[in-house]
Amino acid sequence: MEKLLFTKQTIKNGVMIKNRFVKAAMNEAMGDKHFQPKKEVIRLYKTWSNGGTGLIITGNVMVDSNYLAEPGNIVFNEHADKELLKAWAKAGQMNETKIVVQINHPGKQAPKTVSKIPVAPSDIPIEGEIGKMFNPPRALTISEIKKIIQQFAVAAKVSQEAGFDGVEIHAAHGYLISQFLSPYDNRRTDEYGGNLDNRMRFLKEIYLAMREKVGESYPIGLKINSSDFKEGGFSEEDSLYVIQEMDALGIDFVEISGGSYENPKMSQEQKNNQVIFAEYSKKIKHLIQTPVIVTGGIRTVESMVELINDGFSDFIGLARPLALEPKLPNLIEAQHVSSIQTKRLTTGFKKLDKKVGSLIGLVYYQMLMQKIGQGKKTKTTTNAWKPLFHAVIHQGLAVLSPQRAKKEN
Repeated sequence: MEKLLFTKQTIKNGVMIKNRFVKAAMNEAMGDKHFQPKKEVIRLYKTWSNGGTGLIITGNVMVDSNYLAEPGNIVFNEHADKELLKAWAKAGQMNETKIVVQINHPGKQAPKTVSKIPVAPSDIPIEGEIGKMFNPPRALTISEIKKIIQQFAVAAKVSQEAGFDGVEIHAAHGYLISQFLSPYDNRRTDEYGGNLDNRMRFLKEIYLAMREKVGESYPIGLKINSSDFKEGGFSEEDSLYVIQEMDALGIDFVEISGGSYENPKMSQEQKNNQVIFAEYSKKIKHLIQTPVIVTGGIRTVESMVELINDGFSDFIGLARPLALEPKLPNLIEAQHVSSIQTKRLTTGFKKLDKKVGSLIGLVYYQMLMQKIGQGKKTKTTTNAWKPLFHAVIHQGLAVLSPQRAKKEN
């Protein structure tokens, strides 16, 4: 049964991935004060590549140091340390593994702790209780939009020059590109707003600008929501249309996810090992030629095999499980593991959990990744106090403003 997971698979431009396992993006929070990767990043990615993963997607890399999604972000721009990035790329290529860089701009999902005045397609603030953690955004001008498009292209070129095997455009989870796609967040009346073709113009121009910089053969993937799960937002119908358009443009792979800070569907624990976006993925696979990655809630070998065998996905996207056990693909191949569970952490106080639960989960998995980067053994727990204390020690009152209103899958 497991053998199917270890068959080779090409992405659209012909690059061969040795198996079906993809390490999906998680923010490592391992950037230094100059937004460069710390040395521990090298060991972390070497551990993942030697652990048997076929394709590694980095934690989301920012295009502009003035607009971060959270503290500890790494930025790829003209100031990037190319030697450090080359070492990072090589670490992720051990054991015939491929590594791609996820490139992102947070838009209005930049917490108060890192952004005084975030930017967005329109000046629509984040709603609900979580909105208190973010300053209201201002609308981008046309010239600023054009500048950001070029920043994405520069980040792709930096990735290529450093030796990474490709890039992934992050157009999901309510970040800036996702905000442009959403009719709720995007109220513009110019060529970047209005109908769906206009709302996806930003994404298309980013892809085309990247392609101009890196050439036709360099892999460019796309992470996109199946839906925002928000009334008046980016719908499943919208998503199907955008993915088909990007498939026609030449995108090399598509990773399916969903939700945003306001509704973090991508991070919710599922009952009965339910794979969150499987049904949607099966719909899109019948409409496009581009290989598909499903990420979210995949916890058993049985469900992994079913996803591939039944035509729901071409690859298995895993994030939190690979922070818990970086050698998981090797263990599955040796038939030593049939499932891995990610349990919700708790302080024992429901009100406190509700207030800082998102931060606790984020910090916990960051702590696991940082321990791996330090060459230390990791221990699993459901006790939330240690990550909470860790957050207080390193961020002080910032723990009351979550870095990210979700945990990656």
